[in-house]
Amino acid sequence: MIPKTMKVAILLEQRQPLEIAEIELPQKLEVGQVLVKIHYTGICGSQLGEIDGAKGPDRFLPHLLGHEGSGTVVAVGPGVRHVKPEDVVVLHWRKGLGIEAVPPTYGWQGRTINAGWVTTFNEYAIVSENRCTPIPADSDLQVAALFGCAVTTGFGVVENNARVKMGESVVVFGAGGIGLNMVQAAALVSAYPIIAVDLHEGRLNLAAMMGATHLINSAQEDAQAKIAEIVGNAGLDVFIDNTGQPPIIELGYGLTKPQGRVVLVGVPRKGKGINIYSLPLHFGKVLTGSHGGDGDPHMDIPRYHNLFRLGRIKLRELITDEFSLEQINEAIQQMRDGHVRGRCLVSLDR
Repeated sequence: MIPKTMKVAILLEQRQPLEIAEIELPQKLEVGQVLVKIHYTGICGSQLGEIDGAKGPDRFLPHLLGHEGSGTVVAVGPGVRHVKPEDVVVLHWRKGLGIEAVPPTYGWQGRTINAGWVTTFNEYAIVSENRCTPIPADSDLQVAALFGCAVTTGFGVVENNARVKMGESVVVFGAGGIGLNMVQAAALVSAYPIIAVDLHEGRLNLAAMMGATHLINSAQEDAQAKIAEIVGNAGLDVFIDNTGQPPIIELGYGLTKPQGRVVLVGVPRKGKGINIYSLPLHFGKVLTGSHGGDGDPHMDIPRYHNLFRLGRIKLRELITDEFSLEQINEAIQQMRDGHVRGRCLVSLDR
Protein backbone atom coordinates (compact mmCIF):
# COMPACT_ATOMS: atom_id res chain seq x y z
CA MET A 1 0.00 0.00 0.00
CA ILE A 2 1.32 3.43 -0.96
CA PRO A 3 1.32 5.95 1.92
CA LYS A 4 -0.62 9.13 1.22
CA THR A 5 2.02 11.53 2.53
CA MET A 6 5.67 11.59 3.56
CA LYS A 7 8.18 13.96 5.08
CA VAL A 8 10.84 15.33 2.69
CA ALA A 9 13.45 18.02 2.16
CA ILE A 10 12.63 20.18 -0.88
CA LEU A 11 14.94 22.42 -2.89
CA LEU A 12 12.62 25.35 -3.54
CA GLU A 13 15.24 27.90 -4.54
CA GLN A 14 18.95 27.71 -5.33
CA ARG A 15 21.38 28.97 -2.68
CA GLN A 16 18.68 28.67 0.01
CA PRO A 17 18.12 26.15 2.83
CA LEU A 18 16.00 23.10 2.02
CA GLU A 19 12.36 23.17 3.08
CA ILE A 20 11.21 20.36 5.38
CA ALA A 21 7.63 19.53 4.43
CA GLU A 22 4.94 16.87 4.24
CA ILE A 23 4.07 16.08 0.62
CA GLU A 24 1.61 13.79 -1.19
CA LEU A 25 2.56 10.66 -3.10
CA PRO A 26 0.86 9.46 -6.30
CA GLN A 27 -1.37 6.51 -5.44
CA LYS A 28 -0.44 4.37 -8.43
CA LEU A 29 2.94 3.05 -9.58
CA GLU A 30 3.70 3.32 -13.28
CA VAL A 31 5.57 0.77 -15.39
CA GLY A 32 9.05 0.20 -13.99
CA GLN A 33 8.53 2.21 -10.80
CA VAL A 34 9.48 0.89 -7.36
CA LEU A 35 8.26 2.25 -4.03
CA VAL A 36 11.02 2.14 -1.41
CA LYS A 37 11.00 2.97 2.30
CA ILE A 38 14.25 4.88 2.81
CA HIS A 39 16.32 4.03 5.89
CA TYR A 40 19.50 6.08 5.40
CA THR A 41 20.78 8.54 2.84
CA GLY A 42 24.21 10.01 2.37
CA ILE A 43 24.81 13.64 1.47
CA CYS A 44 27.16 14.00 -1.47
CA GLY A 45 29.02 17.04 -2.74
CA SER A 46 26.79 16.81 -5.82
CA GLN A 47 23.82 17.91 -3.75
CA LEU A 48 25.77 20.90 -2.46
CA GLY A 49 26.49 21.76 -6.08
CA GLU A 50 22.79 21.49 -6.97
CA ILE A 51 21.83 23.77 -4.10
CA ASP A 52 24.55 26.27 -5.06
CA GLY A 53 23.69 26.21 -8.76
CA ALA A 54 27.18 25.09 -9.77
CA LYS A 55 25.89 24.00 -13.20
CA GLY A 56 23.73 27.07 -13.71
CA PRO A 57 19.99 27.76 -13.33
CA ASP A 58 17.83 24.78 -12.30
CA ARG A 59 14.80 24.40 -14.56
CA PHE A 60 13.24 21.61 -12.49
CA LEU A 61 12.58 23.57 -9.29
CA PRO A 62 11.03 22.78 -6.90
CA HIS A 63 12.38 19.25 -6.59
CA LEU A 64 13.68 16.58 -4.25
CA LEU A 65 17.34 15.67 -3.82
CA GLY A 66 19.65 12.79 -2.88
CA HIS A 67 21.19 9.96 -4.88
CA GLU A 68 22.61 7.38 -2.48
CA GLY A 69 20.68 5.46 0.13
CA SER A 70 19.49 2.19 1.63
CA GLY A 71 15.89 1.07 1.79
CA THR A 72 13.31 -1.69 1.71
CA VAL A 73 11.03 -2.27 -1.26
CA VAL A 74 7.37 -1.72 -0.36
CA ALA A 75 5.72 -2.25 -3.76
CA VAL A 76 6.59 -2.56 -7.44
CA GLY A 77 4.87 -1.35 -10.58
CA PRO A 78 4.09 -3.29 -13.76
CA GLY A 79 7.05 -4.83 -15.55
CA VAL A 80 9.49 -4.81 -12.62
CA ARG A 81 11.50 -8.07 -12.53
CA HIS A 82 14.76 -7.40 -10.68
CA VAL A 83 13.42 -6.42 -7.25
CA LYS A 84 10.36 -7.45 -5.24
CA PRO A 85 8.56 -6.31 -2.07
CA GLU A 86 10.60 -6.71 1.14
CA ASP A 87 13.94 -6.72 -0.72
CA VAL A 88 16.65 -4.64 0.95
CA VAL A 89 18.14 -2.38 -1.72
CA VAL A 90 20.86 0.16 -2.38
CA LEU A 91 19.63 3.26 -4.20
CA HIS A 92 22.09 4.71 -6.72
CA TRP A 93 22.15 7.29 -9.46
CA ARG A 94 24.02 5.33 -12.13
CA LYS A 95 21.89 2.97 -14.20
CA GLY A 96 21.66 -0.66 -13.13
CA LEU A 97 19.42 -3.49 -14.27
CA GLY A 98 15.80 -2.98 -15.22
CA ILE A 99 13.45 -0.36 -16.53
CA GLU A 100 14.12 3.36 -16.57
CA ALA A 101 10.65 4.54 -15.61
CA VAL A 102 9.07 7.96 -15.89
CA PRO A 103 10.09 10.07 -12.89
CA PRO A 104 7.37 10.55 -10.26
CA THR A 105 5.70 13.82 -9.43
CA TYR A 106 4.57 14.64 -5.91
CA GLY A 107 2.12 17.24 -4.60
CA TRP A 108 2.52 19.99 -1.99
CA GLN A 109 0.22 22.91 -1.30
CA GLY A 110 -1.27 22.71 -4.79
CA ARG A 111 2.18 22.66 -6.41
CA THR A 112 4.04 19.92 -8.24
CA ILE A 113 7.25 18.71 -6.63
CA ASN A 114 9.55 17.14 -9.19
CA ALA A 115 11.87 14.19 -8.70
CA GLY A 116 14.31 12.36 -10.93
CA TRP A 117 14.80 8.62 -11.35
CA VAL A 118 16.02 8.44 -7.76
CA THR A 119 15.81 10.72 -4.72
CA THR A 120 16.69 9.94 -1.11
CA PHE A 121 16.06 13.04 1.02
CA ASN A 122 12.59 11.64 1.69
CA GLU A 123 10.95 9.02 3.91
CA TYR A 124 9.75 7.10 0.86
CA ALA A 125 10.85 7.24 -2.76
CA ILE A 126 9.30 6.19 -6.03
CA VAL A 127 12.35 5.28 -8.10
CA SER A 128 13.11 3.60 -11.40
CA GLU A 129 13.83 -0.12 -11.22
CA ASN A 130 17.31 0.52 -12.68
CA ARG A 131 18.23 2.78 -9.75
CA CYS A 132 17.97 0.08 -7.06
CA THR A 133 20.09 -3.02 -6.51
CA PRO A 134 19.14 -5.76 -4.01
CA ILE A 135 21.59 -6.80 -1.27
CA PRO A 136 21.34 -9.47 1.47
CA ALA A 137 18.49 -8.93 3.94
CA ASP A 138 20.84 -8.85 6.94
CA SER A 139 23.05 -6.09 5.49
CA ASP A 140 24.16 -3.15 7.63
CA LEU A 141 21.69 -0.48 6.51
CA GLN A 142 23.97 2.42 7.40
CA VAL A 143 26.93 1.06 5.45
CA ALA A 144 24.62 0.00 2.60
CA ALA A 145 23.79 3.64 1.87
CA LEU A 146 27.44 4.29 0.98
CA PHE A 147 27.31 1.82 -1.91
CA GLY A 148 24.99 4.18 -3.77
CA CYS A 149 27.79 6.63 -4.56
CA ALA A 150 30.62 7.06 -2.06
CA VAL A 151 31.98 3.53 -2.50
CA THR A 152 31.09 2.84 -6.14
CA THR A 153 32.38 6.22 -7.31
CA GLY A 154 35.54 6.13 -5.21
CA PHE A 155 36.48 2.57 -6.13
CA GLY A 156 35.28 2.98 -9.73
CA VAL A 157 37.52 6.00 -10.34
CA VAL A 158 40.57 3.97 -9.30
CA GLU A 159 39.51 0.78 -11.12
CA ASN A 160 37.89 2.10 -14.29
CA ASN A 161 39.12 5.64 -14.93
CA ALA A 162 42.64 5.85 -13.49
CA ARG A 163 43.34 2.11 -13.90
CA VAL A 164 45.90 2.27 -11.14
CA LYS A 165 48.57 -0.44 -11.18
CA MET A 166 50.71 -1.82 -8.38
CA GLY A 167 53.52 0.54 -7.42
CA GLU A 168 52.12 3.58 -9.21
CA SER A 169 52.06 6.92 -7.43
CA VAL A 170 48.64 8.46 -6.73
CA VAL A 171 47.46 11.83 -5.45
CA VAL A 172 43.89 12.15 -4.18
CA PHE A 173 43.17 15.86 -3.92
CA GLY A 174 40.13 16.25 -1.68
CA ALA A 175 39.73 13.55 0.96
CA GLY A 176 36.01 13.71 1.69
CA GLY A 177 33.61 10.77 1.65
CA ILE A 178 34.40 9.76 -1.94
CA GLY A 179 38.10 10.69 -1.80
CA LEU A 180 38.62 8.45 1.23
CA ASN A 181 37.36 5.49 -0.79
CA MET A 182 39.76 6.40 -3.59
CA VAL A 183 42.58 6.26 -1.07
CA GLN A 184 41.33 2.89 0.14
CA ALA A 185 41.00 1.51 -3.39
CA ALA A 186 44.51 2.69 -4.28
CA ALA A 187 45.82 0.92 -1.18
CA LEU A 188 44.01 -2.30 -2.20
CA VAL A 189 45.94 -2.40 -5.48
CA SER A 190 49.26 -1.60 -3.73
CA ALA A 191 49.82 1.85 -5.20
CA TYR A 192 52.76 3.78 -3.72
CA PRO A 193 53.00 6.47 -2.64
CA ILE A 194 49.35 7.33 -1.95
CA ILE A 195 49.21 11.04 -1.19
CA ALA A 196 46.03 12.50 0.33
CA VAL A 197 45.59 16.27 0.17
CA ASP A 198 42.91 18.21 2.03
CA LEU A 199 42.30 21.41 3.95
CA HIS A 200 41.07 19.64 7.08
CA GLU A 201 43.18 17.65 9.51
CA GLY A 202 40.31 15.35 10.53
CA ARG A 203 39.86 14.11 6.98
CA LEU A 204 43.58 13.55 6.60
CA ASN A 205 43.61 11.45 9.77
CA LEU A 206 40.88 9.27 8.24
CA ALA A 207 42.86 9.08 4.99
CA ALA A 208 45.80 7.64 6.92
CA MET A 209 43.45 5.00 8.35
CA MET A 210 42.30 4.18 4.81
CA GLY A 211 45.85 3.63 3.57
CA ALA A 212 47.35 6.99 2.59
CA THR A 213 51.14 6.87 2.92
CA HIS A 214 51.60 10.67 2.86
CA LEU A 215 49.32 13.47 4.06
CA ILE A 216 49.36 17.11 2.95
CA ASN A 217 47.32 19.84 4.59
CA SER A 218 47.07 22.32 1.74
CA ALA A 219 45.97 25.06 4.14
CA GLN A 220 49.37 24.84 5.83
CA GLU A 221 51.78 23.56 3.15
CA ASP A 222 52.55 24.21 -0.49
CA ALA A 223 50.87 21.12 -1.95
CA GLN A 224 52.60 21.40 -5.33
CA ALA A 225 56.08 21.57 -3.82
CA LYS A 226 55.36 18.81 -1.31
CA ILE A 227 53.98 16.41 -3.94
CA ALA A 228 56.99 17.07 -6.19
CA GLU A 229 59.30 16.36 -3.25
CA ILE A 230 57.56 13.04 -2.48
CA VAL A 231 57.44 11.65 -6.04
CA GLY A 232 60.83 13.02 -7.11
CA ASN A 233 62.12 13.37 -10.65
CA ALA A 234 60.09 10.42 -11.92
CA GLY A 235 56.93 12.48 -11.71
CA LEU A 236 53.44 11.47 -10.69
CA ASP A 237 51.49 8.63 -12.29
CA VAL A 238 47.92 9.51 -11.29
CA PHE A 239 46.28 12.72 -10.05
CA ILE A 240 42.61 12.54 -9.00
CA ASP A 241 40.83 15.84 -8.40
CA ASN A 242 37.69 15.95 -6.27
CA THR A 243 37.55 19.72 -5.84
CA GLY A 244 36.51 21.01 -9.26
CA GLN A 245 38.85 23.97 -8.74
CA PRO A 246 40.59 24.96 -12.03
CA PRO A 247 43.92 25.91 -10.35
CA ILE A 248 44.09 22.47 -8.71
CA ILE A 249 43.28 20.70 -11.98
CA GLU A 250 46.06 22.67 -13.66
CA LEU A 251 48.41 21.81 -10.78
CA GLY A 252 47.70 18.09 -11.24
CA TYR A 253 48.19 18.29 -14.99
CA GLY A 254 51.58 19.90 -14.48
CA LEU A 255 52.71 17.38 -11.85
CA THR A 256 51.90 14.21 -13.77
CA LYS A 257 54.57 12.55 -15.89
CA PRO A 258 54.38 12.49 -19.73
CA GLN A 259 52.28 9.30 -19.65
CA GLY A 260 50.43 10.23 -16.44
CA ARG A 261 46.68 10.34 -15.92
CA VAL A 262 44.59 13.18 -14.53
CA VAL A 263 41.06 12.16 -13.56
CA LEU A 264 38.48 14.86 -12.83
CA VAL A 265 35.72 13.93 -10.40
CA GLY A 266 34.84 17.37 -9.07
CA VAL A 267 33.11 19.65 -11.59
CA PRO A 268 34.14 23.31 -12.02
CA ARG A 269 31.37 25.86 -11.69
CA LYS A 270 29.71 26.80 -14.95
CA GLY A 271 31.85 29.37 -16.77
CA LYS A 272 35.07 28.38 -15.01
CA GLY A 273 37.59 26.89 -17.45
CA ILE A 274 41.10 25.45 -17.19
CA ASN A 275 44.27 26.53 -19.00
CA ILE A 276 46.65 23.76 -20.04
CA TYR A 277 49.34 23.16 -22.64
CA SER A 278 47.68 20.40 -24.64
CA LEU A 279 50.67 19.00 -26.55
CA PRO A 280 51.37 16.24 -23.96
CA LEU A 281 47.90 14.84 -24.66
CA HIS A 282 49.14 13.85 -28.12
CA PHE A 283 51.98 11.80 -26.62
CA GLY A 284 50.35 9.72 -23.93
CA LYS A 285 49.21 12.00 -21.13
CA VAL A 286 45.52 11.54 -20.24
CA LEU A 287 43.09 14.15 -18.96
CA THR A 288 39.63 12.69 -18.46
CA GLY A 289 36.43 13.18 -16.53
CA SER A 290 34.68 10.51 -14.51
CA HIS A 291 30.96 9.80 -14.51
CA GLY A 292 30.50 8.31 -11.06
CA GLY A 293 33.42 5.94 -11.53
CA ASP A 294 31.84 4.58 -14.74
CA GLY A 295 30.80 1.41 -12.96
CA ASP A 296 27.90 -1.02 -13.26
CA PRO A 297 25.92 -0.98 -9.99
CA HIS A 298 24.43 -4.46 -10.41
CA MET A 299 27.93 -5.92 -10.76
CA ASP A 300 30.00 -3.59 -8.57
CA ILE A 301 27.76 -3.30 -5.50
CA PRO A 302 27.78 -7.08 -4.82
CA ARG A 303 31.59 -7.17 -5.32
CA TYR A 304 32.30 -4.30 -2.96
CA HIS A 305 29.68 -5.48 -0.48
CA ASN A 306 31.41 -8.86 -0.34
CA LEU A 307 34.77 -7.18 0.32
CA PHE A 308 33.18 -5.34 3.24
CA ARG A 309 31.68 -8.53 4.67
CA LEU A 310 35.06 -10.25 4.43
CA GLY A 311 36.71 -7.41 6.32
CA ARG A 312 38.87 -6.39 3.35
CA ILE A 313 37.63 -2.79 3.23
CA LYS A 314 36.69 -0.28 5.94
CA LEU A 315 33.36 1.44 5.58
CA ARG A 316 31.83 1.82 9.03
CA GLU A 317 34.84 3.99 9.95
CA LEU A 318 33.83 6.39 7.16
CA ILE A 319 30.48 7.17 8.79
CA THR A 320 31.43 10.00 11.12
CA ASP A 321 28.16 11.93 11.50
CA GLU A 322 24.44 11.17 11.59
CA PHE A 323 21.48 13.55 11.51
CA SER A 324 17.70 13.41 11.28
CA LEU A 325 15.84 14.74 8.25
CA GLU A 326 14.85 17.81 10.28
CA GLN A 327 18.57 18.51 10.81
CA ILE A 328 19.54 18.20 7.14
CA ASN A 329 20.37 21.90 6.69
CA GLU A 330 22.63 21.70 9.73
CA ALA A 331 24.31 18.63 8.19
CA ILE A 332 24.86 20.47 4.91
CA GLN A 333 26.39 23.45 6.70
CA GLN A 334 28.71 21.21 8.68
CA MET A 335 29.87 19.63 5.43
CA ARG A 336 30.60 23.06 3.99
CA ASP A 337 32.54 24.05 7.11
CA GLY A 338 34.69 20.92 7.05
CA HIS A 339 33.35 19.62 10.37
CA VAL A 340 32.22 16.36 8.72
CA ARG A 341 35.35 14.24 8.43
CA GLY A 342 33.99 11.27 6.47
CA ARG A 343 30.50 10.51 5.16
CA CYS A 344 27.47 12.14 6.71
CA LEU A 345 24.28 10.07 6.94
CA VAL A 346 20.70 11.19 7.42
CA SER A 347 18.40 8.69 9.13
CA LEU A 348 14.88 8.49 7.77
CA ASP A 349 13.82 6.00 10.45
CA ARG A 350 13.90 8.50 13.32
